[in-house]
Parts: sequence; C-alpha cells; structure tokens
Amino acid sequence: MVIERYRNGDSAPVYRRFREQGRLASEGLDYVNSWVTTDLGTCYQIMRTADRALLDAWIAKWEDLVEFEVILVITSAEAAARVVE
Repeated sequence: MVIERYRNGDSAPVYRRFREQGRLASEGLDYVNSWVTTDLGTCYQIMRTADRALLDAWIAKWEDLVEFEVILVITSAEAAARVVE
C-alpha cells in the first residue's frame, strides 16, 4: 500500500502531471486501485510488483509533488494461510 500525501496539501499538480504523462509506472509495476480523502490531501493506493526497485523508480518520478509512505501488505486470504492454529 502506498500512502501519498500531496506536498503543501495541493493535489492539482499531481492530477495535472497524471493527465499529461500518465501514471509513469514501468512494466512490472501494476496499479490496482486507489482512494483519496475527501479533502484531496491524501491518496491510499495499492500497487503490485515483485520488484521493489520498480516501485522506488516510480516514486522518484513523483516525489517532487508527493511525500510517500510504503507499507507492505498481503491479502486477508494470504494472512489466514500464514496463521497456524
């Protein structure tokens, strides 16, 4: 999960770049879905990759506009399979 906090609370530059250049993700880094807070200040985004370097390269293309926090997550089914009772 990627938590994006827009610099200066301003989402407009992010959406402008996205409209002009797209997501800027390399092949092998897949966008799954995202949710944005109603004040348009923070985006919670699910990205999928087997190669953390692809995620880091993508972050580098946006970090002038966004502060990133990356949290590694698994599905609920994967979590349940890991739990041994």
